[in-house]
Amino acid sequence: MVLFQFLFTLVFTSKSGNQAILSSKAPEEISVYTVNRFMNAKTFNWRKFLILLSESIIVKRLLSLVESDSERVLIIDDSTYSRNRSKKVELLAKVYDHSTGTFMRGFRMLTLGWSDGISFIPLAHTLLSSEKKQARLMEANDQLDKRTVGYKRRVEAQQKATKALFDLLDSINPRTLQAKTVLFDSWFAYPKTIKQVVTDYPLQVICMLKPTRTTYGYNGQKYNLKDLYRVLKKKRGRAKIKASVVVSLGLNDNNEDIQAKIIFVRDNRRGKKNWLALLSTDVDLPDEEIIRLYGKRWQIETFFKYSKSYLKLSNEFSARDYDNMVAHTAVVFTRYMMFALISREEKDPRTIGELFYLCCDEMENIRFAQSLFLVMACLKETLMNELVLSEQHVQDLLDTIFDSLPELFKPFLKENQLNQISKAA
Repeated sequence: MVLFQFLFTLVFTSKSGNQAILSSKAPEEISVYTVNRFMNAKTFNWRKFLILLSESIIVKRLLSLVESDSERVLIIDDSTYSRNRSKKVELLAKVYDHSTGTFMRGFRMLTLGWSDGISFIPLAHTLLSSEKKQARLMEANDQLDKRTVGYKRRVEAQQKATKALFDLLDSINPRTLQAKTVLFDSWFAYPKTIKQVVTDYPLQVICMLKPTRTTYGYNGQKYNLKDLYRVLKKKRGRAKIKASVVVSLGLNDNNEDIQAKIIFVRDNRRGKKNWLALLSTDVDLPDEEIIRLYGKRWQIETFFKYSKSYLKLSNEFSARDYDNMVAHTAVVFTRYMMFALISREEKDPRTIGELFYLCCDEMENIRFAQSLFLVMACLKETLMNELVLSEQHVQDLLDTIFDSLPELFKPFLKENQLNQISKAA
């Protein structure tokens, strides 16, 4: 616990790991060798630690703050874990950076997270190397015990991202997190992947599509995304949703036809095609709701940016051991969880407990007409006290305002006025 607390608070010292350890602020029992043994441990299951911690935060602290009809979603995405200046890091590989369009040295950090639209909580991650041997610059340590967690993580790092995606989903329980939908971008939007998620997990899929050779069934024909857009009838003008259609993704392993809805949305970016395509396996959802839910995926992008820019992901330690990088990433994820929880508790008024709901009940008991009558009574009292008008002049002024109100409110205001007169009598 002392070691973990030291690593957790290291980001606030503005020092590297070794500098903080050698400084006088570090506890006496902590040395460079102690930290290295802790971070390089092959038997520590950091993924299980993160999942248990995140589930506890979500179930005990966040679900009670979420409206019952609000949609909780799972988000899957990957980001680059840069080690450009390294040469002998275990499982170091050449990976493609989507943001720059170039190759770099490092890993692909595949991450699974949970969101209710307000708070984002990371659940699990894996640092992917490459499934191609020629793309790996260093191989894994071949002297490891195959029964350890460290060995299993290394095997997982050398497989495709689409397969690692299901390893992450297998490690959580969506029902515990009350999540019904999983969001991901076009890099994982293959019909085979989508069908497996829908078939093997109690989850719906909403994802972005990119124009490739992948075909979808429509009216007994097979169309790729561009051809499908051409044959559809589009809305005229500058409508945000240009077209939507229900298509077939094909048969799954149980010989069931999986259907999905594809929505074509206007894209106003210059130099690009004038539409974007979204897919949802829940064909009953309205088009606007699908677009709204997919908008929650942006939270994982801000998480990546925050972790790299402020929480020192990938640059706090210069480790060569794969387990060290996995452990440090787990520490950074823990930091983000605590910041997300503190931010939610400071900004969400529902965290004040039962007092919030009592205030809501009191406000619900006051109808709009009653509120308007109270405002009118307050105005009458103010005019009599501040402008030194007689009660008759004030009443004439209020009658003029009353006559100008919509007919809908007049019966309710008259009812409240009679009640006030009877109480005064």
